[in-house]
This record gives sequence, C-alpha cells and structure tokens, in this order.
Amino acid sequence: MALDLGGLLSKYLNLPAGQQAPDAEDHFDQVAQHAPPEVLGQGISDALRSDSTPPLGQMVSDVYAKAEPHEQAGMLNQILGSLGPGVLSSLGGGALGGLLGQLGGQLAGSGAPRITPQQASQISPQQVQDLANHAEQHDSGIFDKLGSFYAQNPQLVKTLGTAALTIAMANIAGRMKR
Repeated sequence: MALDLGGLLSKYLNLPAGQQAPDAEDHFDQVAQHAPPEVLGQGISDALRSDSTPPLGQMVSDVYAKAEPHEQAGMLNQILGSLGPGVLSSLGGGALGGLLGQLGGQLAGSGAPRITPQQASQISPQQVQDLANHAEQHDSGIFDKLGSFYAQNPQLVKTLGTAALTIAMANIAGRMKR
C-alpha cells in the first residue's frame, strides 16, 4: 500500500500551537523516507528555530549525546564550518580548545577543520552546546546547515522529542502544500 504523504501531513497543518502529535515519531519516519530532502531539511531547520523548542545549543547537545561518533563528527563539522577562523581561534580551553589547537594547521588552508569520529568522541555534549551557541551568534545559517545534516540523518531528529518533531512535521506539511 502506497503512503498518502499529503494525507499524513495534513494532520499537522491545523494542530493548535503547542499541541504535540502522539504519533509524530512514526509519522516522521514515513515522511523522512518520502519527502524531498530539501523540504525535510527546511522543516527541521524551522523546528530548530522555533520559540516552542529549547535553544539551539541545548538541542544540538542533546542529539550529540545520543549520536554515534561518525554522526557526532558530522554535526561538529557543520558547526565548525559555520564559524570563521577568527571565531575558531578565540575558542580555547578544554578538550575542544586543545583539539582546535591541534587542527590549527588545517585552519590556514581550508578555513575550517575536519573532525574525525575519533576526535568527536573526545568532545563533551557541554562543549558542543557552547560551540553551537557561538555558531548561532555568528551565523544564522547554522540552522539550515544542521537541518540539512539532520535530513540526511533522520534517526537523529527523533531524539529531539515529540514537540520538535511535531513542529518539523507541521512545517514540512506547509512546505509540501505550497
């Protein structure tokens, strides 16, 4: 039986603000398999920006804590890619500062270091939260970058919780309706 994507998403178009859909996680799985990746990414970005979800740094930190090292590296690389070398060089202290110091040679060439899964596993969720907060202050495009990354890794989005999933689904529904 074929999925009625429009019918499924229509359930999210008229949800009252703040109401969570109890089946959002299952529905998100279905939508992630059938919706265009750019629409999925935009819906996730909208959820990350929403005033009805926790601050970006907290959400990214929560997802990071539950992610596999290769996913953690991908998240970190998205965040680091949004920060210029000047911002990166100002981040010191702790494992993150030490890691960025070790990667300093890469900064001169490409503008942003590339974190490996092994390196990512050495960075704490709190450090990722701090880094995401810096990124949010310096590049409003970080929401879209993370939204696109999460669209490619939809299993991570489900760790954001029902409220964020409901918001993402409502925004995906609105974009698909256009």
